[in-house]
Amino acid sequence: MKIRVHDTASAMLALLRRPLEERPDALRDILHPLQNVMSTVGDMDLVQMHQLGCGFRTDRDDPRYLPALRRMQDAGVWTRIEDSLATAWARLNGAVPGIKHAKTVHVVVVLGDPDDEHLTVHSAGYLGMGGIPGAIHLMMWPTDTSLKKIGHAAAHELHHNVRYANVAWDPRAVTVGEQVVAEGLAEAFVRELAGEQAMGPWSKGLTGNELDDAYEKVTAGIDVAGMDNLPAYVFGDATARRLGLRPVGLPDFAGYAAGLRIVDAHLAASGLTAAQSTALSAREILLNAGVQTSA
Repeated sequence: MKIRVHDTASAMLALLRRPLEERPDALRDILHPLQNVMSTVGDMDLVQMHQLGCGFRTDRDDPRYLPALRRMQDAGVWTRIEDSLATAWARLNGAVPGIKHAKTVHVVVVLGDPDDEHLTVHSAGYLGMGGIPGAIHLMMWPTDTSLKKIGHAAAHELHHNVRYANVAWDPRAVTVGEQVVAEGLAEAFVRELAGEQAMGPWSKGLTGNELDDAYEKVTAGIDVAGMDNLPAYVFGDATARRLGLRPVGLPDFAGYAAGLRIVDAHLAASGLTAAQSTALSAREILLNAGVQTSA
């Protein structure tokens, strides 16, 4: 596998010096490596997704942006990501020799919006998307936490990237079970690589009765299918409402916490690692964890 971490720092610095009307096209150029890969699974306008999501604003000047990019450069964000991904791939490849993977994985890091609470509050300043083999999209606003953990987020996304080169993913048929297992595996993989302190805020935000309640609701909906029905179970009600979807009574990132509990039960029962479990079906992992499914 060739992992290419694109130099988006220089490109974003150049973008911020352009007139406002030229910035969307400059952003499109930055996202182009991902657009090429993601177009194989359907139409996705990544610039529109950026502008509607947690990305930095292209329609206004913001004096915080340049210092934020400089802080990311000074912290060696791009090198950290590259090093973390190399370590993660070595572990995955060693754990499952011959595992399928994209020939090249393009990694694009972009600046987030400091005023977006989903990014800065709920996600501690960083998040990613890596479920399409060959593409990893990372977004961050530099804070002490995000600068420390962005490399671990990249490893989390690489686990998704390799999993979905081996496990079929259909947006019409994908279930809550698949999605929460994938998130639990990716977080357990980060823990294997770098310890519990490296894990993201998503899987560790719920404890005690809150976690028990979330686990019961998530496992009760384990067979719910269709991508539009999943965000509330995986990301929680607030994200579902943001996307205009139906809430189901779950707190932020409930699916990550429930998924980690499921995966930990699977690991204990099977004796496998999260790396060794990368290509296992969700059904096998759920059965090992004692979670009943209709499949």
